[in-house]
Amino acid sequence: MTAAGGDEPVRWAHEWIHARRTVLPKRLQPPGPAPEQLARILEAAAAAPDHDQLLPWRFVLVPQEARERLAAAFEQALVERDPLATAGQREQAREKAFRAPVLLLAVVRLARGGDVPDAERLVSLGCAVQNMLLMATAQGFGSALTSGKAMGSRPLRALFRLGEQEQAVCFVSVGTVAAAKAGKPRPRVEDYVTTL
Repeated sequence: MTAAGGDEPVRWAHEWIHARRTVLPKRLQPPGPAPEQLARILEAAAAAPDHDQLLPWRFVLVPQEARERLAAAFEQALVERDPLATAGQREQAREKAFRAPVLLLAVVRLARGGDVPDAERLVSLGCAVQNMLLMATAQGFGSALTSGKAMGSRPLRALFRLGEQEQAVCFVSVGTVAAAKAGKPRPRVEDYVTTL
């Protein structure tokens, strides 16, 4: 059985799903998505499964004019972890805020005992993120997810005004690929599927 439009939509879906590759943010350069392209990327998140329509996640866009504040939060997070961090290490922490034309923080709202468990909330966020990455790929952009030790830090939580039940999960970076690298081998179906 094929999709309503025949084999062509299936072929397109297969092509874009398998074309997605992680491109490190330092290899993502301008131009980033135009406003209408970014809107498509953000709208793709809404198609994620969402038990009870809780919308247990959100994204925070970090525009260029806010990158300096993010850099300061990254540096402060490093200093709080390591008061002896060198000037070079502090600069390296700050530099991460300026990579990629489009930068978003993915945030999940955890249940802590609610009817929809945290695992489902995280899966919903993961599906939303994957939809966004696939839409970015389909429009010709590279993308990446990044996290790190700063994600749960006081400076980052304060900057993004995270609520008590919210957790910063990862950053989503999107831009034009400056230098493509060969993709890593993908696992085979038999590597991750068994039969009960």
